[in-house]
Amino acid sequence: MNQPNSGLPSMLQRKIAISFKDQSLFQVFQISLTSLHQLKNDVGSKLQGLVLSLSLNVLSFDFMGTSFDESSDEIGMVQIPISWRPVIQDPLTLQIFFDYYAITQSHFSKEALECLLRLASIRRSFFINDATRLKFLSHLMIGTKEILQSGIGLADHDNYHAFCRLLGRFKVNYQLSELVNADGYTDWIRLVADFTLKSLHSWQWAGISVYYLLGMWSRLVTSVRFLKTDTANLLDEYAPKIIEGFISSRFDSLQSEFSDELSEDPLDNVELLQDQLDFVPYLCRFQYETCGMYIMKIMEPVLQLYMDGANLQCCVDNIQLSLAEVKLAWIVHIVAAILKTKQISGFSGELQEVFDAELSARVWQLINVTDSGLHSQFRKSFVGDYALHSSKQLYARLSELLGIHDHLLLLVAIVRKIVTNLKSYSQSKVVIDHTLSIFLEMTSGSMLAKLLLKLDIIKSIISHHDKEHFPFLDDYRCSRSRTTFYFAIAVLIFMEDSLLKFKSSMDPLLQVFVSLESTSDATFHSDTVKYALIGLMRDLRGIAMATKSHRTYCFLFDWLYPARLPLLLKAIAYWTDTPEVTTPLLKFIAELVLNKSERLAFDSSSPNGILLFREVSKLTVAYGSRILPLRNAADMYTSKYKGIWICLTILTRALAGNYVNFGVFELYGDRSLADALDVALQMILSIPLADVLKFQKLAQAYFAFLEILFNSHMAFILNLDTSTFLYIVGSLEAGLKGLIENISTQCASAVDKLATFYFIDIVTGESPSSPAALCLAQHITNCPGLFQEILSTLFEIIIFGDGGNQRNLSRPMLSLILINEETLTNIKGQILASHPPDQQQHLSLCFEKLMADITRSLDLNNRDKFTQNLIRFKNEFRSKRYAAILT
Repeated sequence: MNQPNSGLPSMLQRKIAISFKDQSLFQVFQISLTSLHQLKNDVGSKLQGLVLSLSLNVLSFDFMGTSFDESSDEIGMVQIPISWRPVIQDPLTLQIFFDYYAITQSHFSKEALECLLRLASIRRSFFINDATRLKFLSHLMIGTKEILQSGIGLADHDNYHAFCRLLGRFKVNYQLSELVNADGYTDWIRLVADFTLKSLHSWQWAGISVYYLLGMWSRLVTSVRFLKTDTANLLDEYAPKIIEGFISSRFDSLQSEFSDELSEDPLDNVELLQDQLDFVPYLCRFQYETCGMYIMKIMEPVLQLYMDGANLQCCVDNIQLSLAEVKLAWIVHIVAAILKTKQISGFSGELQEVFDAELSARVWQLINVTDSGLHSQFRKSFVGDYALHSSKQLYARLSELLGIHDHLLLLVAIVRKIVTNLKSYSQSKVVIDHTLSIFLEMTSGSMLAKLLLKLDIIKSIISHHDKEHFPFLDDYRCSRSRTTFYFAIAVLIFMEDSLLKFKSSMDPLLQVFVSLESTSDATFHSDTVKYALIGLMRDLRGIAMATKSHRTYCFLFDWLYPARLPLLLKAIAYWTDTPEVTTPLLKFIAELVLNKSERLAFDSSSPNGILLFREVSKLTVAYGSRILPLRNAADMYTSKYKGIWICLTILTRALAGNYVNFGVFELYGDRSLADALDVALQMILSIPLADVLKFQKLAQAYFAFLEILFNSHMAFILNLDTSTFLYIVGSLEAGLKGLIENISTQCASAVDKLATFYFIDIVTGESPSSPAALCLAQHITNCPGLFQEILSTLFEIIIFGDGGNQRNLSRPMLSLILINEETLTNIKGQILASHPPDQQQHLSLCFEKLMADITRSLDLNNRDKFTQNLIRFKNEFRSKRYAAILT
């Protein structure tokens, strides 16, 4: 039973739901149980179905207000109130639902199972003692055992699915020690094992339902080591059978799916594959010798068939060869999943490591002809500074099988495979991306990165990272992958902290620069230049992302400025109408101006910050002045808006980076800042506000830019004509009403800066003295209701909204109230008039408390006090309204 939903705020819904739960819900449940008993013999009646649905709705009630996802099969602990204990613990309550499952039609049977599922999910503390809880569990176990023995209703798929979920809850909600001590456990676990095996071999019919069963088995075996009873759990007998059943059923399904051209390859569905493999490692490692031997046994003939076919040593049917390849891919994914659990499950021991080595060795035999997906898990588990000691038995066995006797040799093998993939699979973006993801992950850890730098193969990559050595760099389909590639390489380059090595490693990119710079204007708009620019910009962005210190950033900046940057300006001029070129170029600049980790903290005597901003201004003006006159396209976001929001991001990062003294530009008559702001203003005014709010990335860039303007460049905003000024402030009001909290926070900050400026420079000052203050005073004269309208909007958000952003919203509210306290009186009158007379006195008192102990000041202590008052105001104001609705 879901919480009431009548379009009211969620807090109101919750209060109504709590009142209903406390006053009526238990009575409803009792009525439903009584009715079920009375209607027990009225088989298949419509009334039976309605009463069952009522019981299910009661048990599905959101007792804790957690607002779970109703579209999901997953349910958490059911938090039934303690006062319901006598009814729930009564054996007749459980039994009535088992009875209805057995005697009624399929639709009713499913609802009966759903009720049992929720009863099986009741929290542990609900029961008065362990004996009562064990009795309840035994009843559930006996009831499900009878269903397993008879098979009644399980031919209906809805019933089957609900029953699998019910069995899955046994280990979620109960400890293994409780299960083995329950009456009838031995027969129950045998029947569940048989049911699971039948489900696995009926994979076409069982579908995803079987994964509830497999999840249960996985949780059972991982609990064995915590079991402190001598009672036999029988899991060592059944777990290997479950694994064998799963793998053989997967092979059967592959045979069928392979013959069906319309069938989806499960290996292409990452989420489904992950779901299927989540439980495998725990079941395998529980009886690793038995399961490991089985995996190797089924792998050997498939591997031999594949190797024979690949080497053309015998005549192998192409379909058989392709099927063998898919089977091997499945096995390799299983092995990777098993190795992965070494980090997270605590499995260890010499026998575990020997079988890790046995399975890994068989995969390494395959490593040069298939992308196994194994490398990242194996590397995480067994490669590193401490891996040799912790994996002694594994390396001893790998040495016997493959000649790999330590982690450095293994690391070399992994990197060779990475290089092979990057050289040989240039036409497969998926392989390239996964390979680069592993490579980047390896470079991200400082200790492992230092090991990598010792390898000759890594030194070769750093020295030869051009398209001749890595063909995927010349494939446009993989152009986005270049950023990751150069990010990883640059991390390794910068770890050496050598300017000479950095410059030498940049030679391939320098050659591209030189080639493009020497291209004539007549041929600069060719496809060759286009793709070269796209690749170069993506490469440079990856390198810029890797500069995590001031020193490494200066390596790149000094390499680029001043010689290389004119090419970027030329590219903007020639390719403005081609987002394929301008987007990576602008994103590179956005990364270059980002002052993360204070990497742009230039010395006080350095002009680099100013020089960088001047280049940013040139690029922004060049792009903006050319993009605005272009004819609007059908896809405005791709053709214009995306480039504009990246430009706004560039300016926001540069203006907020704290590495430029912007006063220098006006002082020396340099228009770099003014021109950049002017073109940015033209760009934002060219976009309808509805479109700004429609596209999230555009909205985030738009409001972040406005926030920095109001925070640091107020004079620019105030010098605008009144209509433009009012449009911008109006857009801030629209942003305040939005659902994205960080945008409303940015808008609140901008409004607060504006109101604070007005309060300090105009209200409390003798008279407006600065040109900016005079401009603002004129704007407000032209639109005297501006501040009251914004304050009214803020009150509306506080009273009716559900966000937790009160602290940020309180800042502009206090500033606006202090500008003219009559504004608060007017808003108070409007709000009170919209409520019934019997509520107005209480709500009026809430307004009085809002300004209690608030002085006519905007110092920090006064602001904090107002924030506290506002939170209290919101709670008291809304509680009165909710109470009125409830009564």
